[in-house]
Amino acid sequence: QVQVVESGGGLVQPGGSLRLSCAASGNIGNVYYTGWYRQAPGKQRGLVAVITNDGNINYADSVKGRFTISRDNAKNTVYLQMNTLKPEDTAVYYCNINGRYGRVYDYWGQGTQVTVSS
Repeated sequence: QVQVVESGGGLVQPGGSLRLSCAASGNIGNVYYTGWYRQAPGKQRGLVAVITNDGNINYADSVKGRFTISRDNAKNTVYLQMNTLKPEDTAVYYCNINGRYGRVYDYWGQGTQVTVSS
Protein backbone atom coordinates (compact mmCIF):
# COMPACT_ATOMS: atom_id res chain seq x y z
CA GLN A 1 0.00 0.00 0.00
CA VAL A 2 1.22 3.49 -0.87
CA GLN A 3 -0.07 6.65 0.76
CA VAL A 4 -0.13 9.79 -1.36
CA VAL A 5 -0.65 13.17 0.28
CA GLU A 6 -0.85 16.49 -1.52
CA SER A 7 -0.38 19.84 0.16
CA GLY A 8 0.27 23.47 -0.67
CA GLY A 9 -2.99 24.54 -2.23
CA GLY A 10 -4.80 27.72 -1.34
CA LEU A 11 -6.14 31.04 -2.53
CA VAL A 12 -3.84 33.25 -4.59
CA GLN A 13 -4.30 36.35 -6.70
CA PRO A 14 -3.79 36.26 -10.46
CA GLY A 15 -0.11 36.47 -11.27
CA GLY A 16 0.84 34.85 -7.98
CA SER A 17 2.64 31.62 -7.21
CA LEU A 18 2.08 28.42 -5.27
CA ARG A 19 4.11 25.30 -4.73
CA LEU A 20 2.29 22.00 -4.38
CA SER A 21 3.88 18.97 -2.76
CA CYS A 22 3.09 15.30 -3.27
CA ALA A 23 4.55 13.07 -0.57
CA ALA A 24 4.54 9.30 -0.94
CA SER A 25 5.00 6.80 1.85
CA GLY A 26 4.60 3.09 2.43
CA ASN A 27 5.66 0.28 0.10
CA ILE A 28 6.84 2.55 -2.70
CA GLY A 29 9.30 0.24 -4.44
CA ASN A 30 10.18 1.53 -7.91
CA VAL A 31 8.23 4.56 -9.07
CA TYR A 32 7.69 4.65 -12.83
CA TYR A 33 6.16 8.11 -12.97
CA THR A 34 4.45 10.75 -10.87
CA GLY A 35 1.91 13.07 -12.37
CA TRP A 36 -0.07 16.12 -11.37
CA TYR A 37 -3.62 16.35 -12.64
CA ARG A 38 -6.35 18.89 -12.11
CA GLN A 39 -10.10 18.97 -12.26
CA ALA A 40 -12.17 22.13 -12.41
CA PRO A 41 -15.91 22.12 -11.65
CA GLY A 42 -17.87 20.59 -14.51
CA LYS A 43 -14.75 19.49 -16.35
CA GLN A 44 -12.85 16.25 -16.71
CA ARG A 45 -9.64 15.60 -14.86
CA GLY A 46 -6.64 16.33 -17.05
CA LEU A 47 -2.88 16.01 -16.94
CA VAL A 48 -0.90 19.04 -15.84
CA ALA A 49 2.64 17.66 -15.63
CA VAL A 50 4.40 14.32 -15.30
CA ILE A 51 7.92 13.24 -14.40
CA THR A 52 9.23 9.74 -15.09
CA ASN A 53 11.76 7.69 -13.17
CA ASP A 54 14.49 8.59 -15.65
CA GLY A 55 13.71 12.28 -15.46
CA ASN A 56 11.59 12.81 -18.56
CA ILE A 57 9.09 15.61 -18.10
CA ASN A 58 5.96 16.61 -19.96
CA TYR A 59 3.58 19.49 -19.45
CA ALA A 60 0.13 20.37 -20.66
CA ASP A 61 0.35 23.14 -23.24
CA SER A 62 -1.68 25.45 -21.01
CA VAL A 63 0.97 25.45 -18.28
CA LYS A 64 4.22 25.32 -20.26
CA GLY A 65 6.57 28.09 -19.21
CA ARG A 66 4.63 28.75 -16.01
CA PHE A 67 4.67 25.46 -14.07
CA THR A 68 7.68 23.35 -13.12
CA ILE A 69 7.59 19.77 -11.86
CA SER A 70 10.50 18.47 -9.81
CA ARG A 71 11.27 15.76 -7.31
CA ASP A 72 13.31 15.03 -4.22
CA ASN A 73 13.99 11.29 -4.23
CA ALA A 74 15.38 11.35 -0.69
CA LYS A 75 12.04 12.70 0.55
CA ASN A 76 9.86 10.69 -1.85
CA THR A 77 8.26 13.99 -2.76
CA VAL A 78 7.32 15.57 -6.07
CA TYR A 79 6.68 19.30 -6.34
CA LEU A 80 4.71 21.46 -8.72
CA GLN A 81 5.89 25.05 -8.76
CA MET A 82 3.14 27.19 -10.25
CA ASN A 83 3.95 30.73 -11.32
CA THR A 84 1.99 33.44 -13.09
CA LEU A 85 -1.23 31.80 -12.02
CA LYS A 86 -4.43 32.55 -13.91
CA PRO A 87 -8.07 32.24 -12.87
CA GLU A 88 -8.39 29.32 -15.30
CA ASP A 89 -5.84 27.41 -13.21
CA THR A 90 -8.45 27.15 -10.48
CA ALA A 91 -9.10 23.47 -9.82
CA VAL A 92 -8.53 20.60 -7.45
CA TYR A 93 -5.02 19.30 -8.07
CA TYR A 94 -4.35 15.60 -7.69
CA CYS A 95 -1.13 13.63 -7.52
CA ASN A 96 -0.87 10.21 -9.15
CA ILE A 97 1.93 7.72 -8.57
CA ASN A 98 2.51 4.66 -10.73
CA GLY A 99 5.14 2.11 -9.83
CA ARG A 100 5.88 -1.44 -8.83
CA TYR A 101 6.25 -3.11 -5.47
CA GLY A 102 5.91 -6.76 -6.28
CA ARG A 103 3.14 -5.87 -8.67
CA VAL A 104 2.30 -2.67 -10.50
CA TYR A 105 0.34 -0.11 -8.53
CA ASP A 106 -1.40 3.18 -9.26
CA TYR A 107 -2.42 5.50 -6.44
CA TRP A 108 -4.08 8.90 -6.19
CA GLY A 109 -4.00 11.48 -3.47
CA GLN A 110 -7.07 13.17 -2.03
CA GLY A 111 -6.46 16.41 -3.91
CA THR A 112 -5.68 19.98 -2.90
CA GLN A 113 -7.73 23.00 -3.91
CA VAL A 114 -6.09 25.83 -5.83
CA THR A 115 -8.15 28.98 -6.30
CA VAL A 116 -6.87 31.89 -8.35
CA SER A 117 -8.99 34.96 -7.77
CA SER A 118 -8.71 38.63 -6.97
